[in-house]
Amino acid sequence: MKVLVIGAHGKVGRKITDKLNKHNHQVVAMVRDESQKAAMQKLGATPVLADLEGDISHAFKDKLDAVIFTAGSGGNTGKDKTITVDLQGARKSIDEAVKHKVPRYIMISALGANNADEMPDDMRHYFVAKSEADQYLVQSELDYTILRPGRLTDEGGTGSVNAAESLEDYEDRTISRDDVATAAVLMLDRSNTHKKVVELLNGKTPVKDALAAI
Repeated sequence: MKVLVIGAHGKVGRKITDKLNKHNHQVVAMVRDESQKAAMQKLGATPVLADLEGDISHAFKDKLDAVIFTAGSGGNTGKDKTITVDLQGARKSIDEAVKHKVPRYIMISALGANNADEMPDDMRHYFVAKSEADQYLVQSELDYTILRPGRLTDEGGTGSVNAAESLEDYEDRTISRDDVATAAVLMLDRSNTHKKVVELLNGKTPVKDALAAI
């Protein structure tokens, strides 16, 4: 597949880009700074310079088979930036995917986006942005999957997870970025995950088997 990764230079994005290349996918890595291009090339991707706060249509100019959206404003920015990137930027990418007839779209969201109003005050705007972006994707005509990982860690991936449309009864609410990237890549051609939300946490089931059971 030819896959556009939006947010390719982020912590999860770099892992997704690397794994896509190792699975013999063609990767177009969307980054917002010229200085980030070299890192994407080292991962075997073709970088494209585009900013979610501006025009991104040129990132879609070549025929794409899929988009993986893993961009985020980051924890050190204000509410305005979160709305601009995590919500408005996501909507913009969905619109472009529809316009260019990209058949597959995977959104890296966040566990708790469906309960945004219950989140702590200092994080509520983040979950509201993720929730509204997810809802916008659901209303599109794309074959989407919304992947909602728990709290992300930098621990090495285990290759095993808990994955289901709803995970409410697990004490461990974390998941490694590496395992999130593995799941996102394996989801690309899993039609059983189309039009679904998949929640992801640490677990003991191999990622491939966990996704097959969705």
